[in-house]
Amino acid sequence: FVPRTVFVDLEPSCCDEIRTGPYRDLYHQESIINGKEDAANNFARGKYHLGPEILDQVMHRITRITETCEGLQGFIVYHSFSGGTGSGFGALLMEKLTEEYNKKTKMLFNIFPSERLCNVTVEPYNSVFCTSSLSEYCDIAFLVDNQAMYDICINNLNLDRPKYPNINRLAAQVISNITCSLRFDSQLNCDLTQFQTNLVPLPKVIFPVCSFFPFLSAEKAFHEQFSVRELTTALFDSRNAMVKCNTDKGKYMACCIIYRGDVLPKDMNEAIKFVKDKKTVNFVDWCPTGFKVGINNAMPTTVPGSDIAKVQRNAVMMSNTTAFGQVMQRLDDRYDMLFSKRAFVFWYVGEGMEEGEFQEAREDLRVLEDVYGELSREAGGADGEEDEAEVAGDDVY
Repeated sequence: FVPRTVFVDLEPSCCDEIRTGPYRDLYHQESIINGKEDAANNFARGKYHLGPEILDQVMHRITRITETCEGLQGFIVYHSFSGGTGSGFGALLMEKLTEEYNKKTKMLFNIFPSERLCNVTVEPYNSVFCTSSLSEYCDIAFLVDNQAMYDICINNLNLDRPKYPNINRLAAQVISNITCSLRFDSQLNCDLTQFQTNLVPLPKVIFPVCSFFPFLSAEKAFHEQFSVRELTTALFDSRNAMVKCNTDKGKYMACCIIYRGDVLPKDMNEAIKFVKDKKTVNFVDWCPTGFKVGINNAMPTTVPGSDIAKVQRNAVMMSNTTAFGQVMQRLDDRYDMLFSKRAFVFWYVGEGMEEGEFQEAREDLRVLEDVYGELSREAGGADGEEDEAEVAGDDVY
């Protein structure tokens, strides 16, 4: 088995780690592509200067891989918002994929910047430019916040000083659960198109918040067992969300839950009914109170040597909520503080950007922020009453 994966970086060090690391035999060497110099945390450098130099090589490899697919569903792209390569080259690659494969689903998993944990001074610029671009070329984007993952490592896994491998394994565990229905045959599976159809109510509202439960250390796993009801209830706790936002202050526009492991449809139905009866989950008044659900009977697994204990069952939830407007607001405020003094702008202009692009990107984010703000105000003005939904099909409640 050789994964249909392409690794790309503008500088060689990260790719060299894969080539010489413990998983070097898993990937095809021609699918690991790198340039010769770093983007230096500069979106413009990644998109306009260095990115085009390797874009043709990357697209050639992607084309060769897609030609071997019997039924191509779409693309899953993993990248960061704050760095130069992740934001700049990531935006350039998404434009090219949209141009070449317009009808295919493009799903993204993004490492989103956090306010408290920041290792790049200009990450507000990079993040706003990248978000502006992705809102046009991406179908759905699942965000993962560094601060949220650090807190989970400290509070759930009892790690005093989490390192990058700890953080990466958290993100990998969530992504594994989301994509397990693409890799294993089971009852009530979800494919890429179903994610997009059920989670994106409006064209610009493409940023679902992910929640996962349980993350347990090996010490806790021996004496803690969670029922399906407890799993379902915990997913709506903002402490288990992978993005720092208070979901209690927002309302849900769409919700998808994927259970993995020893889960029976009967237990799942009872758990969802329990959540509805408690009225702890508030949907906007214009959206049916429906849950898109999936069950995959493949047992949960972990990376060897991981701090995360193997459990009997777990669950991941993807929810499009008006609370995500809080995240946009924080990012825009940090961007405005930098741009009000035109700080660091000359670095971007020197790599091919125009200053007008700063205003255009900020205006795109303002529109997105207004959309979430309007949805939140409408939800706040509603009485919040929910009607009992009947089963429509075999996996929507």
